Amino acid sequence: MCGIVGYVGDKESAPILVSGLKKLEYRGYDSAGVAVVGNQVLNVVRSVGKLRNLESRVGAEPPRGTIGIGHTRWATHGRPSDENAHPHTYKGVAVVHNGIIENHLVLKEQLRARGHEFSSETDSEVFAHLIHEELERGADLVEAVRRAVAQIKGTYALAVIWERDPTRIVCTKESSPMVIGLGEGQNFVASDVPALLEHTRDIIFMEEGDLAVLSSGKAEIFNRAGEVVNRPIRKISWTPMMAEKGGHKHFMHKEIWEQPRAVADTIRGRVLLSEGDVYFEGWTLTADQVRALSKVTVLACGTSWHAGLVGRAMIEKLARIPVEVDLASEFRYRDPLVDATQLVVAVSQSGETLDTLAAVREAKARGALAMGICNVMGSALTREADLSVMTNAGPEIGVASTKAFTTQLAAFYLLAVKLGRLRGTLTMQQAQEHLTHLTGIPKLLEAVLRVEPQVKRVAREFMKSQDFLFLGRGAMFPVALEGALKLKEISYIHAEGYAGGEMKHGPIALIDERMPVVVIAPREPKEPYEKILGNIEEVRARGGRVIAIIDEGDQHVKTLADWTIEVPPACALLAPLVATVPLQMLAYHVADMRGTDVDQPRNLAKSVTVE
Repeated sequence: MCGIVGYVGDKESAPILVSGLKKLEYRGYDSAGVAVVGNQVLNVVRSVGKLRNLESRVGAEPPRGTIGIGHTRWATHGRPSDENAHPHTYKGVAVVHNGIIENHLVLKEQLRARGHEFSSETDSEVFAHLIHEELERGADLVEAVRRAVAQIKGTYALAVIWERDPTRIVCTKESSPMVIGLGEGQNFVASDVPALLEHTRDIIFMEEGDLAVLSSGKAEIFNRAGEVVNRPIRKISWTPMMAEKGGHKHFMHKEIWEQPRAVADTIRGRVLLSEGDVYFEGWTLTADQVRALSKVTVLACGTSWHAGLVGRAMIEKLARIPVEVDLASEFRYRDPLVDATQLVVAVSQSGETLDTLAAVREAKARGALAMGICNVMGSALTREADLSVMTNAGPEIGVASTKAFTTQLAAFYLLAVKLGRLRGTLTMQQAQEHLTHLTGIPKLLEAVLRVEPQVKRVAREFMKSQDFLFLGRGAMFPVALEGALKLKEISYIHAEGYAGGEMKHGPIALIDERMPVVVIAPREPKEPYEKILGNIEEVRARGGRVIAIIDEGDQHVKTLADWTIEVPPACALLAPLVATVPLQMLAYHVADMRGTDVDQPRNLAKSVTVE
């Protein structure tokens, strides 16, 4: 998830671009850059790191020109560096891109065969080369962009300028956000509204496949067929902070709603359905190495530890390797039995969690191979690990993790299939079936977001409760832990998650009419479902009030529970992604109704860089 901004008008563009990027830095902050055309000369300034580094370079030697594009990057392909920073250029063409080009390796190979040389590790640079080729064949800039994107498989929000056409920005989108801002004698493009509110409130939201041509006096939009279309102009009344949150009241709420897109980005480009396999960039493990593994050890803290518990079920089921899940903060202090026959998988949203990093170093010192599951390219974890799987969730601003958790689960599922194929525990046909289930999850997440009105009613009923109990069995036990953690983090209500079978071993003593009990009860697998029904009966017998997360159409649990929230059914190993979302919503709405600081709860920090 990256930030794009573009300007064409009668003012110097560089200050406008940098100002717009500041409003989008929450979308990515690994590197940033601007490209400006003046006197038919393309000038590019880029810098790795925070946006202030770019601001200093632009301030020292500002590029001159009244048309330009800018970008702030969240690294997916290639480490954060000056070379990998956008805009990417080739012989006078400059591009900024948000998205993933799934066929970039094939395209790069073809372009190299035709004499092209690449200056970065990114997929995005391919656009500049393809567009230049079409210009060389006689196309104008608009047609060149149209022909180039026709060769792309993947997602994109793309803005392009060319030094020999210094009056127009061409931009187009497919599955990545892009908006146009309209002004007097000037026009703008950006990946999100905040970048534009300083200059205009008249916004056009581009639709899938749209291609727009912006000049200082005009904004034309064409559909896929090349026909001019009129998109509605919307007057935006958001405050700048509301705009950064996309109109949501809090970042956490926005990030809950981003989960279908975030999980899709975790999956995109990695599922090789025709081969029944998974592609990970930088994967180096051979089938012999994977078959030789004696154990997988997952190291994580907090929400990531809960993801690891679900990941254990996925890996053991699909790859048939024993998995141990350790709290990273405890790992070093028990003289762990780790050696060179083991794979250690460290999980951290930020990649900077100190306890997790220390545990990884301990494991590597004992000979283990280290893998990171992480959301931040270039973080300490991705540097320490021997190989990394990026979750591609995009920046997560709310302290309480939401989309980080579900994307970690998607990454674990991909890893489980990959290991299963290499070990021979999954046939191609079986892997195809599992991956088909995974590719359907973003649609299920879109459907589950529609239960929010039900969740709000439950939140209003129980917002004054002082204690909650969350129960789950099998892969839903970690979901219960995560649901309880979310509630206690942001609402400051005492909450505990338990495996359903453990309720009789203590927690049942707490149940009375004041104790709401959240039960996660999908119908599959059948045996845990039947057992969790018994837990519901035990709660009811003691006067407890049951809130059940159930599959759509489950009339049996409806007759037992006081409140039910229905979600679309999913296969057993992927159901945790679906069941988690209403629990996140429940925590969010309870906290909001109680008036707590949802995005920055007391005593907590986003990245825990101390022991």
